[in-house]
Amino acid sequence: MRTLFSDELNIQIGRESIRRLQRFEDEVGAALDLRLWGYLFLLTEVSDVARFEEAIELQHRYGIDSRLLTAAEARELVPPLAVDDVLAAAFCPMAGYVTPELVVQGYVRRATELGARVEQSCPATRIVVRDGCVAGVETPRGTIETERVVCAAGVWSRELAATAGVELPVEPERRWMFFTEEAAGFPDELPLTIDFSTGFYFHREGRALALGGREQTLEELAPLAVRRVPSLETIGVRSSWWGFYEMSPDHNAIVGAAEQLAGLCFATGFSGHGFQQGPVIGEHLAELALGLEPTFDLAPFSLTRFAAGRARLEHNVI
Repeated sequence: MRTLFSDELNIQIGRESIRRLQRFEDEVGAALDLRLWGYLFLLTEVSDVARFEEAIELQHRYGIDSRLLTAAEARELVPPLAVDDVLAAAFCPMAGYVTPELVVQGYVRRATELGARVEQSCPATRIVVRDGCVAGVETPRGTIETERVVCAAGVWSRELAATAGVELPVEPERRWMFFTEEAAGFPDELPLTIDFSTGFYFHREGRALALGGREQTLEELAPLAVRRVPSLETIGVRSSWWGFYEMSPDHNAIVGAAEQLAGLCFATGFSGHGFQQGPVIGEHLAELALGLEPTFDLAPFSLTRFAAGRARLEHNVI
């Protein structure tokens, strides 16, 4: 969960999503393990320092206490770091991480209490269209007749929307995460720390660490990890998993309603920051589906921006 983006709209969405997770137990009725221990971006390129200085100015306009640190100050926060090549570090205290299952299950339980029906292991295979309108969704268990469909299927959104004649420019990018044995010598309240130029990052996972990057194998990631955190060389890796980023052309979300097809809304292309924007984006999709006035103006993230030449690049993507 973070706010330190280069795009002003992402800053607003991130700030509001964090606030909603802080109120989650009161509003949704489920306890979370929200750990707002900060995000720490380590910067080794002059151009990145300048870009984050601009992003921090935007943060301050929204009352967020992000700041630029020296390499020595970054090492005070995370003592195991090697910072000899670090020019500066961007730190945002209004950021952190939370267990995704707790958030999802909390929303699902509350939704079912209010009458929602949840079908698991039941893929949507085709959106049924009649006379230019959504008419239903085909599944292996039969067709669900409906006049409204929300397509939020991650990397599969492109495939599903295509069955209704809507093209969503989303491409899959595989990302791996690795989980270490117990990691002593790291702060208990460890900021999510990112070596921005390489994409290597790590954070607490219980008494262990979770770490990852853009590399597709541990053998490829290890030199980057050990270069930034030498003590990782002596800590074993116990497990791993991989999943997809769904990448959009400008690394920003694609959110809105289909122009030529009544009844279809979508949210995809988050490029790695979809979960953290979920509370705000989910509300927006509900408002679109119900024909209500949106709480947030997310028109800049509409699909039409690409054809109109209004793509807006998000630079601070891990």
